[in-house]
Amino acid sequence: MFGFLSLAVVGSVLWWSGAMTPHIRWSTNTFFLRAEVDENGVLSTALDIDLKNEGMVPFTITGISAKIPGILFPPPDETKEERSQVTVGSGGQKTLRKRVVITDCAAVPREPQPVRFTYSTWMGSGTAEVTWDSWSLTGPETELPIAWQRGLASKVCNDAVSPDWP
Repeated sequence: MFGFLSLAVVGSVLWWSGAMTPHIRWSTNTFFLRAEVDENGVLSTALDIDLKNEGMVPFTITGISAKIPGILFPPPDETKEERSQVTVGSGGQKTLRKRVVITDCAAVPREPQPVRFTYSTWMGSGTAEVTWDSWSLTGPETELPIAWQRGLASKVCNDAVSPDWP
């Protein structure tokens, strides 16, 4: 009985500390979000993802992906300041720039979709999913929540066809 109780206490401490699964506060920074079209006509944007470590153990994000219609998360391109991984210390905060390709503006779902991330800690590596907070559309009399991926696609697609777009 004592052995089981000890194991439960040790497991709880490791879980609470973030050693087993990181405790991450996610947010997306849309201030620098703009449409980019490459020489092949591929529409994309650079999304800044703010990561805050709310655990006591450092973690390293080793990959971010998603299965969302109309959106792709391609591998990082080091020439565009995209890193393949980022380490966040205990109580620390970092920003990860991730390129997002819009393959079909109309196909992006209106319901919030999860993003899968892979991570490593000193205890090993794993994967988890998170659904980022909704964005909002602000009108003259109301504010309407909109799924993060729909907001991103709408902004990028609209910018790409805007007469003011360079």
